[in-house]
Amino acid sequence: MDVHRGEFTPRTLGGRPGLVIISVLLPYHLQQLARTGRVVELEVSAPVTQRTLLDAFEKRYPMLLGTLRDARSGKRRDFVRFFACGEDLSLEDPDLFLPEDVVTGKEEFMIVGAMAGG
Repeated sequence: MDVHRGEFTPRTLGGRPGLVIISVLLPYHLQQLARTGRVVELEVSAPVTQRTLLDAFEKRYPMLLGTLRDARSGKRRDFVRFFACGEDLSLEDPDLFLPEDVVTGKEEFMIVGAMAGG
């Protein structure tokens, strides 16, 4: 089910229309680099897409600029994956809307460091 492809009205934050709080679950190595806990909350401007979320993330944690996506091209790094609502969003168009459950705060957006080999 592609719930992130539809349009919906995001909730407003503290009377500031178009801003929402998104909970992002981070892997250990990013927690250490950013000096955060496992979950960070980000204010994201509408429309809430993977791109606007990552823009807000890199703005708040500039020390992570270039770790999730290439600083020049904006493409996701090969060993970083994005998940929400049980879906792998890593290969999705970064300008598609995020799932409504992420935008409304019911679910977290997860950043996962992928491992190769076995």
